[in-house]
Amino acid sequence: MTDRKAELAANLARVEERISTACAGAGRKREEVTLIVVTKTYPASDVRLLAELGVRHVAENRDQDAAPKAAACADLPLTWHFVGQLQTNKVRSVAGYAHVVQSVDRPRLVTALSAAAEKAGRELGCLVQVALDAEEGGRGERGGVAPDGVTELAELVAAAPGLRIGGLMTVAPLTGPYAGRERAAFERLMELSSRLRADHPAATMVSAGMSGDLEEAVAAGATHVRVGTAVLGSRPRLG
Repeated sequence: MTDRKAELAANLARVEERISTACAGAGRKREEVTLIVVTKTYPASDVRLLAELGVRHVAENRDQDAAPKAAACADLPLTWHFVGQLQTNKVRSVAGYAHVVQSVDRPRLVTALSAAAEKAGRELGCLVQVALDAEEGGRGERGGVAPDGVTELAELVAAAPGLRIGGLMTVAPLTGPYAGRERAAFERLMELSSRLRADHPAATMVSAGMSGDLEEAVAAGATHVRVGTAVLGSRPRLG
């Protein structure tokens, strides 16, 4: 085993232990939570090692890094998640490799994703990104739609050809009433998820929690956690 593979294996084991412990503390089964490794800024060689170590879900946030990496790893049994703010001029590229777009936050993006998915002959899972720092009718500092806009946007996704409404995503906000209150933020996301599932029963995915707050996300009920630094560690980055 190479030094890098050993490093990733040890980091994965630590993250796995954290998730398992959090699940036990919340009275949840370990299989209820899916680990997504955020491989942004790290090379395709790391993605290959992660796949060898059993990782099946990876995430990227910039198309210019993600597209060539996904192409280089096209032979691997991976599900690719796009988690960054997405400009409409990048949609055609992202629709070619992503299986799930977690950062859907405006109608124009829904329209563009639908057209690109149809052209590519693919179905894209979509999560509505919720900005818990946004004012009513607004958007968050790091993207996302305010809670009052979730229902309308989800309806647009559900009605769009080539798209499937999969659930909700959030990033713990740095400002506003939930700043520094990760558990409360994730519990609010779960409330919104319950409402969404009343109209869209298959939209069960709740993506929340990262390296620093995955325990709070698991405790609140998240189905997916997005972990980068805790798995990949410190390493010279791309670009």
